[in-house]
Amino acid sequence: MNARVTLLITCSTVFLAQLGMSIYLPALPEIAVYLRAEPAQVAWGLSLYLIGMALPMLFWGSLAQRIGRKPVLLAALVIYGLSNLALPTGSTLESFLLLRLLQGVGASGISVMARVLIRDSFRGDLLAKALSWISISFVVALGIGQYLGSLIEVTLGWQAIFYLLGVTCLLMAVIVSRVTFPSMTDEPVSTSSWSAYRRIALHRTFLLPALAGGLGYGVIIAFNTAAPLILQGPFAWSTVDYGLLGWPISAAYFLGALAVNRFVVRTGQARLMTIGVGMVLAGSGVMLLGSLTASSIAILFWLPYCVAVFGQSLNYPISLSRANYGAPIAGAYAMALSGFIHQLMAAIIGAMASLIASPQAWPLSLLCVLLAVGAMLCVRFTPRGDIR
Repeated sequence: MNARVTLLITCSTVFLAQLGMSIYLPALPEIAVYLRAEPAQVAWGLSLYLIGMALPMLFWGSLAQRIGRKPVLLAALVIYGLSNLALPTGSTLESFLLLRLLQGVGASGISVMARVLIRDSFRGDLLAKALSWISISFVVALGIGQYLGSLIEVTLGWQAIFYLLGVTCLLMAVIVSRVTFPSMTDEPVSTSSWSAYRRIALHRTFLLPALAGGLGYGVIIAFNTAAPLILQGPFAWSTVDYGLLGWPISAAYFLGALAVNRFVVRTGQARLMTIGVGMVLAGSGVMLLGSLTASSIAILFWLPYCVAVFGQSLNYPISLSRANYGAPIAGAYAMALSGFIHQLMAAIIGAMASLIASPQAWPLSLLCVLLAVGAMLCVRFTPRGDIR
């Protein structure tokens, strides 16, 4: 199958999987009322979704290496679609959280297979460019997704958000079942899957770029976890107001991903990654400064975050590309392991953001600064040099 068709399918599936993170956020207060729970309790649904994404990633990667990419992608799409359809049927907080966990398991397989299929089809700087389109799909889902969620919630009710997502995902599974993906060209690995994962994880040229990408990703997760309670609380934003914030967020990530496409060959992966992490740190720092000195001005909270998002859009696809080529073993393992690391970090960071969530913006801003500093240190100690 043409590499462009593979790219289109993978971007579409990633878009659907990442919608599970953001599309319901504007309806979080309404869901809390329906479940007779506190909004902070319902917010744990994001952390459980991320845990569900993280835990089976190594299993998905190992399975893809053994039985092929297509069966694994189909299984993940079906799990994700059915769990979406089941979510509105629950009437308790416990059932909602359990289904969010299962939803994350399906999204995990989708995320792993998208990266593996891209890795099968592209090499070198072209891999970084292709992964930037995956990043665009990711952020459009985070940004536009929450806007769509606000419109659906206002017009059809929050239950329709999950019904529409589930049906669309199952239709995508039908499309995937009718296409043929490129055959695997990986060299066979003599060791077991877990030995391969261990060997990859111990390589500095893999681990440091993977950690840099995960820490920057954590800034986005932390904001999505705590920002609804801040902006719809002290700042008194409506559901639609919060949904509209998705547009500048999406624009920032889209422009950053386009910058990777245009400048990665000319500028080099190492330098562009450093610039990206620097912008994440700068944006987070201004967020913290604004929340401490002018806490009533919302633009000093969300606009610097958009700068951080732009920086992460530079950092993330390059971190995946550099980690993949820094791995000592070829195949689906490196992409699966980097995905596992990122989602595990996201789950932990999301839980931290839930614990420190408050009407004030400075605890969230401080967390984002600490994450950005960690990402900068990882980039600083990553061996330089670009893969062509």
